[in-house]
Amino acid sequence: MAKQKGVIKLKGTMGDVTYYRTADGYMAREKGGIEKQRIMNDPAFKRTRENGQEFGTAGKSGQLIRKSQRLLMRQVKDNRVTGRLVQILMRIIKSDAINERGLRTVQDGDMDQLKGFEFNQKGKLTTVFFTGFTPTFDRVSGAYDVDIADFVPGDAIDAPRGTTHIQLSAGVSSLDFTARSFEEGHILSPIIPYDNQTQAAFTLSATIGAASTMPVIGVVGVSFFQEVNGQMYPLRNGVFNALSIVTVDQP
Repeated sequence: MAKQKGVIKLKGTMGDVTYYRTADGYMAREKGGIEKQRIMNDPAFKRTRENGQEFGTAGKSGQLIRKSQRLLMRQVKDNRVTGRLVQILMRIIKSDAINERGLRTVQDGDMDQLKGFEFNQKGKLTTVFFTGFTPTFDRVSGAYDVDIADFVPGDAIDAPRGTTHIQLSAGVSSLDFTARSFEEGHILSPIIPYDNQTQAAFTLSATIGAASTMPVIGVVGVSFFQEVNGQMYPLRNGVFNALSIVTVDQP
């Protein structure tokens, strides 16, 4: 893989070289490789087919997770979240000790590895929100409660410059990886002044259907705002907002 230099950046194929754009800049690579038909049928490429199938499973599973938390993910900005999520899901798939290689799944793997996943690398919950909170999921009722201890925003939250207000959020989703469907619930706190006044303890409560038989994840987030002439604006379009998976519950 080569990186393009110069004023004019190329995209497309010229001769045996393909030019394309990535998050790391404009790249170039030589055409070539093995024919698709051979990869799909030659016994020598059995492992390649298995790896490709599991990579596809990871990609579809990551898409399902992102869709299930799309309403809260709108508040965070990270162009590489898809790739980072797929990377973890591949590790989870490889931990599946039930199914054969190529047929391994996320739901049969160690989904606890998702715990602590940050949807925004520039705004990690662990480096933004320092106060105590306790998430609890009740599978029987479908209730997801996040108990927030009393806190002083100016001390408990590391906000970017220009922040005048904050908002906390919580979300829960059950994930049917086989049917590619989900159920989701979320809640936002009131917008809170970012100052040195103590905020009383409160609970963020979101709900999904009772007695779900699917894997469930729960998230917690922090968003930053700037007040201008009485209006609240997302600070820097959510670049530093945090959203993290803090609960994983497998049936």
